[in-house]
Amino acid sequence: MTPNLDGSAKQPSSRSALSSPVFRDYFIATSFATLGIWIARFLIGWSVWDVTLSPLWVGVTSAILLAPTFLLSPIFGVISDRIDPRGGVVTTAILNTLICVAISVLFFLDAINIAALLTSALAFGCVTAAHHPMRLALVPKILSRHLLPSGIGMTAIVFNVSRIIGPALGAGIISIANVGVAFALSALCFSGTLTFLLRVPKVAPAARDRSISLLGDLLAGFRFIRQAPLVRLVLLMTLTNGLVGRSVLELLPAISGELTSGSAQNLAVLTGVAGAGSIIGGVIVSRQRGDLARISRLVLMGLVISSAAILPLLKLNNLVWLIGIICLCSLAMTVIGTGCQALVQMMIDDQYRGRVMSIWTVVSMGSPAIGALVIGSLSEWFGLVPTLVSLAALALAFSLTLTRQRRRFADV
Repeated sequence: MTPNLDGSAKQPSSRSALSSPVFRDYFIATSFATLGIWIARFLIGWSVWDVTLSPLWVGVTSAILLAPTFLLSPIFGVISDRIDPRGGVVTTAILNTLICVAISVLFFLDAINIAALLTSALAFGCVTAAHHPMRLALVPKILSRHLLPSGIGMTAIVFNVSRIIGPALGAGIISIANVGVAFALSALCFSGTLTFLLRVPKVAPAARDRSISLLGDLLAGFRFIRQAPLVRLVLLMTLTNGLVGRSVLELLPAISGELTSGSAQNLAVLTGVAGAGSIIGGVIVSRQRGDLARISRLVLMGLVISSAAILPLLKLNNLVWLIGIICLCSLAMTVIGTGCQALVQMMIDDQYRGRVMSIWTVVSMGSPAIGALVIGSLSEWFGLVPTLVSLAALALAFSLTLTRQRRRFADV
């Protein structure tokens, strides 16, 4: 039984990660941080539209926010294995606070322009690329193995709740005050993160050979993945979920427009339903213990359900049926995503954690964007619903073959 950082050892009968005092502080800190991130992301996108009235610049901004994750996350994964990841998360909170304060000041000085917004988006994207591997390397150091699924599930709940509340808060403040005040609120969230993060004890970095270069450590991480078949299998599950399942959520505006009246109200309903499904999925994973076989079965079941749930779109394409389909898909996708994260966290050596989890982050975040691009492109020729259903059928067949691998997790 692994002791917590506060020196106590929680009994295996405990299901909730909140039974750890250290994780409670971390949980409150990450709740503030996640809310701040979603407020800031919404405000940056809205501000670019407000300044330029150009869909192109909004798309460019979205790409700038995401690109650093693909390019820099593996590098920051190496760094997170070399340092105290708690210190890394503290640093990202400070940087995000400064970025939001700077944008807020520019708005109050009426000095905002597209160049400033794109620079802010790039800075925010770079800090986010550093934040993910630091955060993922920290959680297993403050939680014992049997509580990891609970902690990961709770973090997923916070993520999905903030994804709904954050933009709503940002839009509400804009309507009653201005964008500068809204960015100031985001800065306040990040500073609130610091208050609780500083209560989390420092953790020692994993032992390593200090003569190895940054590139050597990065390559060692890829070698670890190559030599770990179960890790590769979980990455494949994550990729499958992203390319087909999670792409559905990326394409919600198009799906709403194609299968319903396309009104803003319908899109809002479907977005809210997707958020509710994600929250339920996070709750399901948060109730699991550190049992690889059980969690792998849950993930494989989710892959089958998320693919099968899309197939009825070929015939059942009104709003009522769509609400049920989107809710079920979103629930299954969250179970898959959080379950895969828990599986990888429990299977990897601590010295490689940051590097491996940074690669998982790239796969998890990148595959939905690629999937949405592929589905959107094919839809131009074959139509949205036939494309979605065809790819879902392929994903279902592939997922059924993956279920044959479930016994491999029982042997670990």
